Amino acid sequence: MGAAFGTGSAGSLFGSSGSANFLSRSTAVAATLFFITSLSLTYIYSHPAQQEGVMDKVNPATTQTVPVAPAASPAETSPVDDSKSRDIPK
Repeated sequence: MGAAFGTGSAGSLFGSSGSANFLSRSTAVAATLFFITSLSLTYIYSHPAQQEGVMDKVNPATTQTVPVAPAASPAETSPVDDSKSRDIPK
């Protein structure tokens, strides 16, 4: 099968078997670290310690209500209205 991939050596599955170089060993280490971190993150997120939201931490006794001022009418906000919007027929 190794000959099908262009290695020229049909003695083993994917080519000649020899000592691994730096890149193949570092790839194996990176793959192992990837699997370990993936499994760790899967375990951590599937077993949460406690489910507490942001609002669950707020003490209701410390919250204060602020009185809302009444909204001003449009006539009070702009005493001089020089626009032509009132001249548009409906």
